[in-house]
Amino acid sequence: MSHFRQFSFKQFGYFDFNFDIQEQLQKKDFKEYIKIVFFKAGAQVVVDFTEYILEQDALFFINAGQYFAFNNDSTGTLLYYNRDFYCVEIHDKEVACDGILFHNVYEIPVIFMNQEISAMMQAILAEIKQELELNDTTMEEMLRILLKQVIIKSTRVWKQSHQFTSEEVNQEVEFSRTFSQLVEWNYTRFHSVADYSELLHITPKALNKRITRYSNTSPNEIIKNRIILEAKRLLVHTQLSVKEIGYKLGYEDTSYFIRLFTNHTSNSPQSFRLHYQNT
Repeated sequence: MSHFRQFSFKQFGYFDFNFDIQEQLQKKDFKEYIKIVFFKAGAQVVVDFTEYILEQDALFFINAGQYFAFNNDSTGTLLYYNRDFYCVEIHDKEVACDGILFHNVYEIPVIFMNQEISAMMQAILAEIKQELELNDTTMEEMLRILLKQVIIKSTRVWKQSHQFTSEEVNQEVEFSRTFSQLVEWNYTRFHSVADYSELLHITPKALNKRITRYSNTSPNEIIKNRIILEAKRLLVHTQLSVKEIGYKLGYEDTSYFIRLFTNHTSNSPQSFRLHYQNT
């Protein structure tokens, strides 16, 4: 069962799936949507080269441009929408379309759910489906309210599972989110910790201390990981040459870019591309 609604420039869609929809997911225009995917336990999911084998129901939060796929035996529900539909809510920080579920230094795009939480989420998804079938004049606003419920409740689960409950820790999470957003917006231009510490008006040492306090990943690793992730995407999903990819990511020296990629992946860019072309 699928539904798609357009309200001026704002778009929202819904899939119930227990069949192969991989072809739909890989279409270029579909990748530009923000996606929330509910999977039943037993699914095998790949998000940007990381594989998940689900032992319990889960919600995945897939940003525009991210690549994901799953085995054909998977069952669940897919919500997708563009930034115009929900990003009018950007004043809500944590639960905006660029909130901690979509842009965070911990890079965990999934919420694992117990039976109680899963039942609650499935009830909201059922309401969304019902709303789409009603075709009422207030549909757009109701869909946005229900979508926001999914994001708010999921954000709470994510924070609780990572013990981010105190005010002090919440402040650090917000700082980490800000840093993560800066990396997302600037990783093709700025490659060093010093660049981002300047944008945040703190010293590189202070930035390193604040980020590593609640994460096992340093700011430098976060920056480089984002660059390498984009390089992987471009190698596998485009025909750009290694030189063109390096230049697109801000590296005029191709040999330096190749060394960077090889050091992080233990494969040269060309070997990495060939591996995925042959799988």
